Amino acid sequence: MVSSPKNSTMKEETTKQLLRNPEQEPTEELFKSVLDESIYNILKKIDQSFLNAGIDLEWRYYKDGKAWLGKATFKKKTMVWISAWEGFIKASFYFTEKTRSGVLDLSISEEVKSSFANANPIGKLIPLTFDIKDKEQLQDFNTLLNYKKILR
Repeated sequence: MVSSPKNSTMKEETTKQLLRNPEQEPTEELFKSVLDESIYNILKKIDQSFLNAGIDLEWRYYKDGKAWLGKATFKKKTMVWISAWEGFIKASFYFTEKTRSGVLDLSISEEVKSSFANANPIGKLIPLTFDIKDKEQLQDFNTLLNYKKILR
């Protein structure tokens, strides 16, 4: 008997992005209905971090990715992009070569630092993307958010 990779719970690739219906705008009720309770609570903490930092979050549907993405901005500067997935919230920060060493000096997990150190630039920007599933990753998120906010 051959097992199908789609049935494997160990494969990270089997997770799917949520909020893919362009007609269904993200609301509190929608998040509650599509996210596990623990991930919903993480999203609420992310929202609270934005509120505390004076950061605006706007959800938009992007046709190229066929999904809703949250764009967090502070004084017209994009801070981070977030998206909802089965089992986690994905956060995508973008830094420049000039700010790369500052990120590597932050008190964040070695896994995130290693991933960022090896990231290939997209134009002039270096992506730092990670999945937020628990409090430790939420701490890394807040550390990165605070660092990004003080950059010029």
